Amino acid sequence: MSAASISRTLARNRRKAIPLKWVPQSSLISTSAPAISSAPQPQQEKGGRSIWSKLFLFVPGIITFGLGSWQIFRREEKIKMLEYRQTRLGIEPLKGNEIVPSSGSLDPLEFRRVQCRGVFDEKKSIYVGPRSRSISGVTENGYYLINPLIPVPGDPESVKSPILVNRGWVPRSWRDKALDALEDESLSSGLSASTQESPKSSWWRFWSNKQEVLKEHPPSIIPVQVTGVIRGSEKPSIFVPANDPNGSQWFYVDVPAIARACGLPENTLYVEDINDNIDPSRPYPVPKDANTLIRSSVMPQDHLNYTLTWYSLSAAVTFMAIKRLKPRKSRR
Repeated sequence: MSAASISRTLARNRRKAIPLKWVPQSSLISTSAPAISSAPQPQQEKGGRSIWSKLFLFVPGIITFGLGSWQIFRREEKIKMLEYRQTRLGIEPLKGNEIVPSSGSLDPLEFRRVQCRGVFDEKKSIYVGPRSRSISGVTENGYYLINPLIPVPGDPESVKSPILVNRGWVPRSWRDKALDALEDESLSSGLSASTQESPKSSWWRFWSNKQEVLKEHPPSIIPVQVTGVIRGSEKPSIFVPANDPNGSQWFYVDVPAIARACGLPENTLYVEDINDNIDPSRPYPVPKDANTLIRSSVMPQDHLNYTLTWYSLSAAVTFMAIKRLKPRKSRR
């Protein structure tokens, strides 16, 4: 190869090297642009998920705030209910002989004081419980005693029809003794009814000069005066067992069921005795305190305390959520 051909070859290569030197730079810039534009897509998806997670942090605060507001409404309802009871108890008491049972509801008469006169039917006793009572700091279990109050014949001030009276609290031992006495009485009456007089003894009594004179002494009827408050059936919680009338197990006051067990109509009037004049010789039953009727297991002050508790908890969890979302300062 001659020197001229070599020089021409070198000149061609030098001319070709100039465009090849700039092409990679332009191609590198053009190919990197799509990669930069496609990079924000995963960040957008991640940002969308973070919005719902941020909102979820405020859910506990919203729920606790709602519970606190609900306690405010419950407090207002409880205040109105207790004021209603107190107003009803302050009205002049009704007369028991003026109340005529009807087929309608007795709810309009609830929490009205009433004075009734009659005789307790001791054989039809209903014990509701167990119910605890604190005596001198000592808690004792017992029962509420419910008896029918029946009319007194020939007494114009007596009730016109039987009513149910919650006479108050009795201890467990008092109830057991009463049930044992009632069982012995029913057993003795059954034996006396089964005993029949033989014909020989009847003929001997007929011809005997000393005839036996049988005198029946009816039991003395002692009317009692009951001062009480008209009430309705209790609303048991889910933890209270169901009543068993057949087994004489009563865990809460169900007026229609108790009336049926005593052989009375379902719309029988139910009265809770609040007479505080207790005979020292007969300390039981202990009547209810009238002040307990204007009380509740949860008083308005308790609802106010619950409101403050829920609102404080709402503020605490909301503050924690805001602090969690606040960006941290970058370290230098």
